[in-house]
Amino acid sequence: MAAASVSLVVAAGAAACGPKGNDAKGSGGDSAPHKGGTLTVLNSEPQTDFDPARLYTSGGGNVPSLVFRTLTTRNRENGAAGAKVVPDLATDTGRPSKGATVWTYTLKKGLKYEDGTPITSADIKYGIERSFAPELSGGAPYLRDWLVGAADYQGPYKDKKGLPAIETPDERTIVFHLDKPEGEFPFLATQTQFAPVPKGKDTGTRYEEHPVSSGPYKVVKNENDGEHLVLERNPNWSAAVDAERKAYPDTIDVRSGLDSSVINQRLSASQGADAAAVTTDTNLGPAELAKVTGDKELAARVGTGHFGYTNYIAFNPKVKPFDNPKVRQAIAYAIDRSSVVNAAGGSALAEPATTFLPDQKSFGYTPYDLFPAGGTGNAAKARELLAQAGDKSGLTVTLTHSNDKNFETSPEIATAIQDALKKAGITVKLQGLEDNDYRDKIHSVKTEPGFFLAHWGADWPSGGPFLAPIFDGRQIVKDGANFNTGLLDDKSVNDEVDAINKLTDLDAAAKRWGALDKKIAEQALVVPLFHPVYKRLYGSDVKNIVISDWTGVLDISQVAVK
Repeated sequence: MAAASVSLVVAAGAAACGPKGNDAKGSGGDSAPHKGGTLTVLNSEPQTDFDPARLYTSGGGNVPSLVFRTLTTRNRENGAAGAKVVPDLATDTGRPSKGATVWTYTLKKGLKYEDGTPITSADIKYGIERSFAPELSGGAPYLRDWLVGAADYQGPYKDKKGLPAIETPDERTIVFHLDKPEGEFPFLATQTQFAPVPKGKDTGTRYEEHPVSSGPYKVVKNENDGEHLVLERNPNWSAAVDAERKAYPDTIDVRSGLDSSVINQRLSASQGADAAAVTTDTNLGPAELAKVTGDKELAARVGTGHFGYTNYIAFNPKVKPFDNPKVRQAIAYAIDRSSVVNAAGGSALAEPATTFLPDQKSFGYTPYDLFPAGGTGNAAKARELLAQAGDKSGLTVTLTHSNDKNFETSPEIATAIQDALKKAGITVKLQGLEDNDYRDKIHSVKTEPGFFLAHWGADWPSGGPFLAPIFDGRQIVKDGANFNTGLLDDKSVNDEVDAINKLTDLDAAAKRWGALDKKIAEQALVVPLFHPVYKRLYGSDVKNIVISDWTGVLDISQVAVK
């Protein structure tokens, strides 16, 4: 996932949990959840490009997964149980063969589109192929890299022969042939590119206006490119072949482009339709959270979640003085994580991090603290290392950050770091850039600064999509968006990435990812700072709150309204 791709995170520590008493059976009211009513979704970001080919989602997304079913999906349960991949359209999570280079799926019987026609394996193959069309770009890039012969494929509009790497021997069977072993293919199969698209109903770039539903809801209105979406029940969806989505409300009304403060005010007041409203992308800020915490009724309507996401300092070791490991280690020792957490909104909204991998079992989290700074920084140890590096009289460096008020890579965090490093004799000059300029600068090998703030979130809950893009040398992009900020190209790291990718035992793979995280950390190419915590209000008439470690936010496929 691109580090700046916040839409994936929000549509994205310890185990996730909802309000007190929350469990997978439901919360938010005393009576059992029932069908009926309208759920309103109040968001700041529009649900643009509502086409399964163009969406970049984790686990199928939140609003998208109401319309688009995929071969597999995320488990719709609270906390760590929700970080597992489960079957969706398929009967299982996939059957690997030939060393995990071939994956075979069988579709469930009785699957239908909104018009009652059957869903076939050919529709899934076509849906994937159209995601390669340049005019429908935007989805996850893995298929182009993983499928045999897919690197230069331009989609079915230009190449009607399709992709030989995807075979459909019959209407219920689909087989994928990969260039290399990929034990985590079942996670990839949760992305919306794996949603079926009937070829005869494909309208190209206009498909987003009325995509053909395979899920419990169909699109009846899409205004201003996702600014206002209205979803109503798909009469041909059956709970008998969909164990994951509850589909309680009759209608889902998604309204976007709203100011975050307005969203929280409306959810807090819960007047009229807003009583049955939620948000999937708007957090409570520090000031709002303080107000909510002091109100018993409001506090009971806050869902708390954690997503696999890390905010960190990045170093470019090609730029002096960061080419010296002792300088990088000194900064790691000098960091005052307490002040950084406070700058990020306080301990309710951020948890200190000493590992790059998030504190969740599914990622392979292995506790370590190689450069222990304590809660407030170890200035003495930092000075000692700087002296060893030849900087006995102190050091002056420039820290690049975004001017966007996001409590992640913003001025507040940069200032906290500046203050902490001053105690260690390091003078930090701050270079604040407008967000687009900041992203362009840090993601280009040619312009990447030596010392800057960054963040990363996972495409699925595993160490693979967390460590490989940042530390696999073969993923360094010289003429495009590069995320391997330390420009690390270590054969032992690359080889271990390949070895873990061969594993289809995901628990065994997780342990290996955790060990690799610790090994890479020895090079001090990044300094983990904190993992965000998501605090989201929901309306007083909303029931059945489920928040998984996969998304960290309320799952609207489970919600019921009074």
